[in-house]
Amino acid sequence: MSMRPSRHNPASGPSGHQVFEILVREHADMLTAFLRSLVRRQAVVDDLFQETMLVAWRRLADYDTDRPFGPWLRGIAVRLVLKHRQRSYRDFLNCEPAVLEALERRTHALDRLAGDSFRDRAGRLRRCLEKLPQRLRDVVELGYGHGLLLAQIADALDATEEAIKKRMQRARQMLHECLQARGGTA
Repeated sequence: MSMRPSRHNPASGPSGHQVFEILVREHADMLTAFLRSLVRRQAVVDDLFQETMLVAWRRLADYDTDRPFGPWLRGIAVRLVLKHRQRSYRDFLNCEPAVLEALERRTHALDRLAGDSFRDRAGRLRRCLEKLPQRLRDVVELGYGHGLLLAQIADALDATEEAIKKRMQRARQMLHECLQARGGTA
């Protein structure tokens, strides 16, 4: 069964447009996080998100409803990231095909966790971030929140690049441990 955008017939249930909107709302946060893990500048993330949605809408008739929507949407985004990367390499973090495949596998695994929405996981991450010492939280915020490079973070915090690298590693380790404990609810 293909899901084609069509005129809405009240007797036949929701239109393709309505179903598309529901699926997009359900996957928007995950797609944004996926793109944010690849792209430095928020404006480029926003542009790629919008372009992904436009391509998905145009290709909705190609979507196989027997398969999950999230991986299909991220597949479109990956192709757009690779295309844009050829034009402006400096906007992207690490877009090597192997990295993209690993990121997609990890994101897909997160999609399959029962009863665990992306918002739930993001909330746990926020709680874990709040538990970090301020100096580690600052490094994470500047690196991931603002897309700064280690050297830029070092300048901003008046520290050496090596010290920032170690803080980032420690922050990642602490976040990993917190998330493994189911989001720091303990």
